[in-house]
Amino acid sequence: MATPERARYWQYPELPGVDLLHAHYVRKTFSRHTHETFVYAAITEGVEAFHYRDELVHAGPGQIALVNPDTVHTGHAGVPEGWTYRTIYPDAGLVQSIAADVLPVRGAVGFTQPVVDDPYAARLVVGVHRAAEEGNALAADSLLRLVTARMLRSHGGLAQPLRPRSAGARNAARARALLEERMTDPPTLEQLAAELGTSPFALLRAFRDAYGMPPHTWLTDARVRRARRLLDAGTPPAEAAVAVGFTDQPHLNRHFVRSVGVPPGAYQRERGALG
Repeated sequence: MATPERARYWQYPELPGVDLLHAHYVRKTFSRHTHETFVYAAITEGVEAFHYRDELVHAGPGQIALVNPDTVHTGHAGVPEGWTYRTIYPDAGLVQSIAADVLPVRGAVGFTQPVVDDPYAARLVVGVHRAAEEGNALAADSLLRLVTARMLRSHGGLAQPLRPRSAGARNAARARALLEERMTDPPTLEQLAAELGTSPFALLRAFRDAYGMPPHTWLTDARVRRARRLLDAGTPPAEAAVAVGFTDQPHLNRHFVRSVGVPPGAYQRERGALG
């Protein structure tokens, strides 16, 4: 009998700026999305497959999937039995502070590979989870810093420099700002292009080049990210859905699960926001 899917997305109060996810997925698929944080996903069983930028990669037991902030990726089972993993989402500021101690470079840092084969580091990620579950703050904090330092030394470096600011890139940035501003009542692609003085197809191409997804996909991702902030502040899911431009709570639920991995109600309860 197949193990049922399960997921817990939570925070340990003694690890501020860090989210934790422990999940087993079989049929689950993550749509194209981004995180404001880094991602360390230690696979303990099965295989996860995911698109990272334009590459399809796989991670299995003893390996860690590493995703930088604001980097487009997906996720789905790489084998019929699915995959189990423990994931840490550390705030970019925390990773940057550790990088200042362990890397000889200065500036924004990132990881250079989407999958690393490092069973010891994977055990450290699992250790962070178990220490948090046991309420051992000293161990959780120590292990988090140890695994971050190890990953930075082995697979870290300066973040990729910004691309030259072409006219297309400038239009993409302006389009993103307009979509952020008008999240609850966004313009059509044609209206957006006309406002920026370009053609719809040129804007679509420039936006994909700049952000790894078309404007409508980016907007859905941005709505989920804003909804998370509202849920963290204690806003009920139904109100959060409307506030970010979704039709209703089921509309939010569908996209939230495809990006975060759990429904918004479960996410809010586990993180204690309702309290």
